[in-house]
Amino acid sequence: MSYERTALHRERQRQAIHRWKPWNHSTGPRTSAGKTRSSRRGYKGGQRLLTRAVARCLRQQLQDLKGERITG
Repeated sequence: MSYERTALHRERQRQAIHRWKPWNHSTGPRTSAGKTRSSRRGYKGGQRLLTRAVARCLRQQLQDLKGERITG
């Protein structure tokens, strides 16, 4: 069953949000530890550097294979 939002539902939701005013309660991190933790959320653990190293190795192997004559 799909949930369809009617104009009446959207209006009630708008009024409720204006009563709650969540933007007044959202302050973000306040301590230096919280700010540090928050700033590191986008860090992916150095995956890009590792991916580049793997790509470099694969390119080098491909060049080495193209340079060799494989005899069977």
